[in-house]
Parts: sequence; structure tokens; C-alpha cells
Amino acid sequence: QAQLVESGGGAVQAGESLTLSCAASGRTFSSYVMGWFRQSPGKEREFVATIRWSTGSTYYADSVKGRFTISRDNAKKTMYLQMNSLKPEDTAVYYCAAAYYNGNFPYSRERQYDYWGQGTQVTVSS
Repeated sequence: QAQLVESGGGAVQAGESLTLSCAASGRTFSSYVMGWFRQSPGKEREFVATIRWSTGSTYYADSVKGRFTISRDNAKKTMYLQMNSLKPEDTAVYYCAAAYYNGNFPYSRERQYDYWGQGTQVTVSS
């Protein structure tokens, strides 16, 4: 059983930056794919970014490409989402997720993930 805990959310102005963290425990994550999703009020949860833990390969949603960077720290078993040039439309609850790697990276669908964190709120005002 894996446990994921997000942190780092908050309220910022448009154009500012935030870094989210996802601390993982309970498993060896070298064979896992990790991802970030987000959900705004009244909308379905959407894919943001994903990283294959063992290789560091990454993939992003078009809406965040060039502004967000996903990374991981093996020693700390922590995944990060560096968010720059934030926009009001980035406002959402951000969730981290984990999936056992079975090939065909990237994983951009919710149903591909087995474990989820509780979410952290990011609010961007104009």
C-alpha cells in the first residue's frame, strides 16, 4: 500500500510561482509512474504532468507545457511540481497519484493510477 501526501499549495497572484510536493511512503517507487492531476469547481479532474520514476522521463498537458516542471528526488521519495507563470485558470485542487509501471508511458488517464493523495488547493488571482 502506498501513501501519498501533497503539500505546498496556497494563494498567489497571476505570474507568480509555486512548488508542490508529493511525499511518498509505503513502497519502493523505482518501478512506478507518478503524476499530477487537478480539479477545478464544476469540472472533471484533468491530467497535468507525469514522470516515470526510474528514468525521469516526463510528459505534460499542453495547457502547462513550458510553465510547469515535474521532477522527483529518489533519496527523499518526493515528487515535485514547479509551477511558473501561474494563471487564474490554474486554480484547482492538485492531486498526486502513483501507478505501477506496466509499459506504454506516459500515463495521462485517471484510471491508470492506483494511489492518490488528498489534494492541495492552489488559488491564482488576477
